[in-house]
Amino acid sequence: MVDCGADWLRLVRRIAPHAIVLTHAHPDHAYGLARGAPCPVWATAACWSSLTRFPIADRRTVKPQRPFVVEDIRFTAFPVEHSVRAPAVGYRFGVARGIRVFYAPDLVFIIDRAAALRGVTLYIGDGATLTRPLVRQRTGHLIGHAPVTTQLSWCGKEGVPRAIITHCGTAIVRASHTTVSRRLDDLGDTHGVAVELAYDGMTRVER
Repeated sequence: MVDCGADWLRLVRRIAPHAIVLTHAHPDHAYGLARGAPCPVWATAACWSSLTRFPIADRRTVKPQRPFVVEDIRFTAFPVEHSVRAPAVGYRFGVARGIRVFYAPDLVFIIDRAAALRGVTLYIGDGATLTRPLVRQRTGHLIGHAPVTTQLSWCGKEGVPRAIITHCGTAIVRASHTTVSRRLDDLGDTHGVAVELAYDGMTRVER
């Protein structure tokens, strides 16, 4: 399980994941663990520093760009700009049939984008906004969310052929799936990336 937000607080033990990997310590990504975890949890030292009060027994520390293995899946964390108070990473990992994924649900940009996206066949990214940047500056750092169109431009430049957009903002959630999908098709065509909108219960992953 990657991230465990507050909505999962009463469900995480019922789900009983074998492992949890965290991208950052914002409530919608980590506060489902406020009462502990039924399994080992992997996170960066910066993430753990914000979760000291959580009664998580098996804490494992992730070092950026140092591969680690969870349930036979090889993960590598890459720092991304998103928040000063809750520094975030995206994860590159392999799944079935040779598909290599980069997953970053909240970000302004990937600090070492070329390395993070090298050889990636599927990008799963931040759906806070389609075209309008939600970015501001704090203490010399950019914080917030890059629009989908910017993330698709990264994919086009780095040769990533496919993207799925998730963790969606209000404008996307309130619109119909058909309307958003058509807009995504247009944006994807602009950057040469096949893109689709995630939905609850989505399981299909194809090469």
